[in-house]
Amino acid sequence: MLLVSQGAALALLLPFALAIAGEGPSAAAIAWAALAGTAGILALAAFYRGLAIGTMSVVAPISATAAAVPVLVGLAEGERPGTLQVAGMAIALAGVILASRESEPAEDAEPGAGRPASRAAVGLALVAAVGFGTFFVGVDRASATAGVPWVIVIQRCSSITLLLLATAVARPRLPREPATIGTLAVIGVLDLGANGLYALATREGLLSVVAVVGSLYPAITVVLARLVLAERVSRLQEAGVGMTLAGVVAISAG
Repeated sequence: MLLVSQGAALALLLPFALAIAGEGPSAAAIAWAALAGTAGILALAAFYRGLAIGTMSVVAPISATAAAVPVLVGLAEGERPGTLQVAGMAIALAGVILASRESEPAEDAEPGAGRPASRAAVGLALVAAVGFGTFFVGVDRASATAGVPWVIVIQRCSSITLLLLATAVARPRLPREPATIGTLAVIGVLDLGANGLYALATREGLLSVVAVVGSLYPAITVVLARLVLAERVSRLQEAGVGMTLAGVVAISAG
């Protein structure tokens, strides 16, 4: 799935990017962009798998805690987060813990049914959070000295290379139905557009703000999960989801 969506996006990107790309990127920019591509594709794989086996309205907000990674990177470089940012990280962490609590099983369900999958989905969401956070930092550092087209091309080439290696080893069944391929291509193009807009935003604004605003995507995911999939979560999980999103906003506002 990822190989098809990412490959379609790269095929559309290359002619346009090479036509408008300016001076070639430095070695440091290439390294940061490649790191962003590797972290981003690993995060997407974990995120999609988490959505497949878990509850979307729980997995998506947990993955949004990626916003804390740029803040922590700044802390390691000598920056000091504000009181609101520290409170936001604490609130988001508490929200993750609440959101990861298993819902009560249905009356006709077998004892313990769904709990391993729920725990695995939460773990995958946390892996996705680290990966997305690393992606945010990598794109920001690469975009500081290289043009956005170069950053996106290098990032995509890194992703595709990793996916090709994984495909060669795992040999998964690739989709053949035109409708499925078309849907995956649309997903890839949307992802490409989001990455490009994010890279542009990092050139104009602060990483700590841009990364967190970009991490608010779970709000849309939660709404769609309710409207389209009619997902339901326990009251405790709802509170956790709300706390997680509130924490993300506090990190940004700080």
